[in-house]
Amino acid sequence: MFEPYVEDRLIRQRLEKVEELRRQGIDPYPIRARRSHLAAEALARFDEHPGEHVCVAGRLVGGKRVKGGQSFVHLLDDSGRIQVSFRRDILGEERYRFFLDFIDPGDFFSACGETFRTRTGEVTVQAREVTLLAKALREPPDKWHGLTDPEKRLRRRYLDLIANPEVRAVFIQRARAIQALRTMLYERGFVEVETPVLQPLAGGGAARPFGTYSNALEQPLFLRIALELYLKRCIIGGIERVFEIGKNFRNEGISFKHHPEFTMLELYQAYADYQDIMRLTEVLVAGMAEAVRGTTRVQWVDKEGAPTEIELAPPWRRMALREALIEYARIDYREHPDDAELRAMARERGLPVESSWSRGKVLDELLTVFVEPKLVQPTFLIDYPVEYPGSTLAKPKPGSPGEVERFEAFVGGMEIANAFSELNDPVEQRLRFEEQARLKAAGDEEAQPYDEDFVEAMEYGMPPTGGMGMGIDRVVMLLTGQTSIRDVILFPQLRSRD
Repeated sequence: MFEPYVEDRLIRQRLEKVEELRRQGIDPYPIRARRSHLAAEALARFDEHPGEHVCVAGRLVGGKRVKGGQSFVHLLDDSGRIQVSFRRDILGEERYRFFLDFIDPGDFFSACGETFRTRTGEVTVQAREVTLLAKALREPPDKWHGLTDPEKRLRRRYLDLIANPEVRAVFIQRARAIQALRTMLYERGFVEVETPVLQPLAGGGAARPFGTYSNALEQPLFLRIALELYLKRCIIGGIERVFEIGKNFRNEGISFKHHPEFTMLELYQAYADYQDIMRLTEVLVAGMAEAVRGTTRVQWVDKEGAPTEIELAPPWRRMALREALIEYARIDYREHPDDAELRAMARERGLPVESSWSRGKVLDELLTVFVEPKLVQPTFLIDYPVEYPGSTLAKPKPGSPGEVERFEAFVGGMEIANAFSELNDPVEQRLRFEEQARLKAAGDEEAQPYDEDFVEAMEYGMPPTGGMGMGIDRVVMLLTGQTSIRDVILFPQLRSRD
C-alpha cells in the first residue's frame, strides 16, 4: 500500500495514521458529516446569539496552537475561517488525544459546541464533539512562501484556491457575473440553447480549429471556433431571441488575452440591427459590473502598471473604424485601394507586414497594434470593410459600398465583443463563402469553410437579425482587475512538464 510513497516520509506517516484509525474501527473517510452553520454564519450571529450551539465543518488550516490542556486551530470552509478550541477537561482525555494525534493540517473535520469570545476578542467554537471527515495525505500550503513561478500556481490551482482567498473570490465573482448576464437575457425574452461542440465544419469565425475524427461516423470533426451558425439556424427556425454561453476552441497562440479554450456569450435577436445590439451590449456589461462590484466603475491597471478608472455606464463612445485608423495609425484605407499600396503604407508606420498578407489582415494588424491599446474607456468601433477578417457574415451598410454593419467593443485596451447586423441574403452569403474558400485554398488557415448546409438553411428565409459575441473571460478580467486571461480560467492550458 505504501509503495508509491516510499520516498515521502510525511505521507507515509499520514498513511500509518489512516491504518491505525481503521484498526481502531474509525473510518478516516466517513460518508456523512454534521454541519449546522457556515463559519461566516456562526461569526455573524454571535453578537445576538452568544453561546449558541453550532456544528461547523471544514479544513484545518495553519497549525495547532497547543497550550497544555487546551488547543486552538482555524477551520476553513467556503465562507471563511473560524477558530475552534479543544479542551481536555471538556472533551475528555481520549477525545482530546484523538484530536492531537490524528487530526493534522489539511484534514477535514467537524466540531460541535458553543460559541464564545476569547480574551483576545476572537469568536471561537468550544468543541464538545470532534469528528475526522477526510484525512489529507499531503499538507496544503498556508501561504505560497517563496513561490515566485506563477505557472506552479496554475498547475496546482486547487492549492492556489486553498492558500489565497483572493483567488477564490475571483472565481466567485466570475460566477456572479455570468449569473447576472443570464438573468438580464432571460428578462428580455431570450431563450438559452445548447449547440454542437463537435462540428463537421468549423465556421462562424476567422480562426484555425482543432480537428479530431469520429470512428462511429467515419468522418473528421472539429471543435467549434464559434457558436454563430447553429444559433442562426435557431433564428431561422423561429426562436426570435436566442443565446448560448459556452466554450469555443481555437488552435492559436496564447497571450495575456488569448487562450485556446475560452468562454463566449453569443446572442441573436430577430428584427434588430447592430445599433440595437450596441445598446444591449453596453447595458449587459454595465449590469454585470453592478452585480459583481456594486458599481459601474472599475479600477484597471494596464500592462505597464498604470492605474485608471473605467466607467462602464451607458452610453459608450461610438467611432468608425476608418476614423480610428486615421487618428491612431495615420492611415486612411480608402485612399489606398490597392492592396500592395496599403501594405507599403503599413510598413512605413512600422508594422512588419508580410507580402502574403491580405488587405483584411493588414487592417486587422493595424487595429491591433495602433488602435486597440488606446481604447481604455468603453468604445464601439463601427462600420468595417467587408474584407476585414470575420466580416463574412455581416450585412452591407447602406450607402457605404464595401463596408458592413459591424462593431467591435473595446474596454481596457482589448476587444470584448464583436457584432453584426447579420447577413440574411443567401445569394450574397454564398458568394462570400466562395471567396473565403478561395482564400483558404490559397493558404489562409483562418478563412471560413464553405458551409452549404447553412446556406441552404438561409434559403428558407431569415428575418433581419442583430447578433453579438462577447468574450466572458475578458469581461471577467476587467471586472476583477486581472491582467491575464489565465487568472480568470480555473484550469488553463499549460505546456506539458515533459
